[in-house]
Amino acid sequence: MDSSQRFRVEDSLEELGQLAQTAGAEVVGAIIQRRQRPDAATYIGAGKLEELKELRTQTGYTVAIFDDELSPTQQRNLERALGVKVIDRTALILDIFAARARTHEGRLQVDLAQTEYLLPRLAGQWSHLERLGGGIGTRGPGETQIETDRRLARNRIAHLKRELEEVRRHRQLHRQQRQRQGMPIVAIVGYTNAGKSTLLNALTDAGVLAENKLFATLDPTTRQVRLPRQQLALFSDTVGFIQKLPATLVAAFRATLEELESADVLLHVVDITHPNAEEQKETVDQVLRELKLEQKPVVLALNKVDRLLPAGTGKAALAQLAREFGQPGAVLISAEQRWGLAQLLDAVQAALVASWRPISVVIPYGREGLLAQIRQRGQIECEEYLEAGVRVAARVPDDLAGILDHPAA
Repeated sequence: MDSSQRFRVEDSLEELGQLAQTAGAEVVGAIIQRRQRPDAATYIGAGKLEELKELRTQTGYTVAIFDDELSPTQQRNLERALGVKVIDRTALILDIFAARARTHEGRLQVDLAQTEYLLPRLAGQWSHLERLGGGIGTRGPGETQIETDRRLARNRIAHLKRELEEVRRHRQLHRQQRQRQGMPIVAIVGYTNAGKSTLLNALTDAGVLAENKLFATLDPTTRQVRLPRQQLALFSDTVGFIQKLPATLVAAFRATLEELESADVLLHVVDITHPNAEEQKETVDQVLRELKLEQKPVVLALNKVDRLLPAGTGKAALAQLAREFGQPGAVLISAEQRWGLAQLLDAVQAALVASWRPISVVIPYGREGLLAQIRQRGQIECEEYLEAGVRVAARVPDDLAGILDHPAA
């Protein structure tokens, strides 16, 4: 069973309502239909379509939002039948992302996803021409309006992909620079509204917008955090995941999601108070598997525990709560109240050390700088002073291990 099936229909529809509110809409009603398969022409059956028409008479709604992606034909047929604008979950999420994107990169990514989504839906939707850069003089001899639309959209997609490829190259250079600095990278991941931005603020006073809304923040933020062994690490807040995340959005955000590939540890934040906490965790895990990141070290943080337990709750009660959630090794925290952050950083430090390479090497006298790097960036298990130098057994990051393979060079 995939993550989208794990959500009950009612829960998924409730989340759709929250997305609509995030986009600025007022939800006036909801309808559920259980069918073996969607109707090819209108997604819902004829009887349910009549019920939806009646609901418009009662409530006066002006937009109908469907929880699954509609085909272009279904969308057009529904708009004709209902006489209102019809959008699906994908279009709604893209609209929210468009409103939330602040950086040039974020706007490029959303623009690409929206244009790719729009391309197969161009018939009868010519009003977007101006937005795509079309107008008088762009149409070739004998070319129909829809052909012009599609050509402009494809040109726009090609242009955006070129710009994003340039962004991707710049990101790669920044990643290489960070790796040369020797700072480990911790990527904060989680379902939207799990508290990732609140956690980054609690750890770093980063000043990232943190609201009780889905996708309150979109553009990633990276800040330095000092770990328990006084080592500096870079913590990066990433875009929140959600069930039925549009494929066009995942593809458009490839440059951003590649930040996860370079991370040394993934810090997975889960809102333990949410009734679908387990399903939300599985949704994020599924996306990480699709991105082929399941082998990355993961620290699981069960957030918002302050809403379940009083301050000063003993370790035994916290451990029991983690076991009840099915994650006995998880760290229970409250990012808002700043509970459990020391234990969380301890867990991140331990995950980093466990991912490092064990080395046993003799550092020649006169190369004390290498020994200082091991002490600063690694974890020394044993030191022995010999005639030829200092024998060190330690665990260190891969890049430092590569240097230590030839300490006398």
